[in-house]
Amino acid sequence: MLIIPAIDLKGGRVVRLVKGDFSEQIDYGGDPVAVAQRWAKEGAQRLHVVDLDGALTGTPRHREVIGKIAKAVSIPVQAGGGIRTAAAIGKFFEAGVAQVILGTKACVDEGFVTVAVKAHGEKIAAAVDVKDGRVAIEGWVRKEWMKPEPLVQRLISQGVKTIIYTDASRDGTMSGPGIEGLRTVLEKAGGKAQIIASGGISSLEDLVKLKELEPLGLWGAITGRALYDGKLDLKEALKLCSPKGSSPASMSKTAGSSKGSGS
Repeated sequence: MLIIPAIDLKGGRVVRLVKGDFSEQIDYGGDPVAVAQRWAKEGAQRLHVVDLDGALTGTPRHREVIGKIAKAVSIPVQAGGGIRTAAAIGKFFEAGVAQVILGTKACVDEGFVTVAVKAHGEKIAAAVDVKDGRVAIEGWVRKEWMKPEPLVQRLISQGVKTIIYTDASRDGTMSGPGIEGLRTVLEKAGGKAQIIASGGISSLEDLVKLKELEPLGLWGAITGRALYDGKLDLKEALKLCSPKGSSPASMSKTAGSSKGSGS
């Protein structure tokens, strides 16, 4: 199971939101590029970067700094937040991002996803963010009628191979992952996509619980606040979850879109 540090950007700074609430922001400041280099130096095999301002407004606000992050580390960077046009996708790939994450558009525009996957293959990932059992979009401020399971099944039928499932009600709370909701999504996915879990991870014990879901197709886990607050040591997490020699060739920063994880 891959452990993926999160770098959430708002106003050019590294932050974490509590339960996806923009009014409850924890500011970790610093230089986002330096933060990325720190996680890469400590052994991370991939970084998860989100433009929170972009997610809220629908237009990317941090493409330049995300490009700097991608160029400053030798590991793949997956990035999302406000990427809702074909042009925006292309600009992020030009900036050096290995995998683009579609969130709102993945939910509301089936045709857009079809075209994006056809053009970029496994370099397109989808975010399925959930609040109170329903899919949340537009920076988590709008809750749709749709439940996550049918959305996951639809995305898989469209060829999406990487899906990031976030329990927004737990994100930034360090209250532990929502195991049962995640289990249901994994069962619906049926091993046909790489599922990455996010939200609530606070300790090595939480990672042990998540590892038990690996046979169902859990491929990775994103963690943020626990790392920044020092509650979770990245090196220890990697030692626990990443078997020696487990990094596939597809994780290469320059891997093509037709193989592996979409790097």
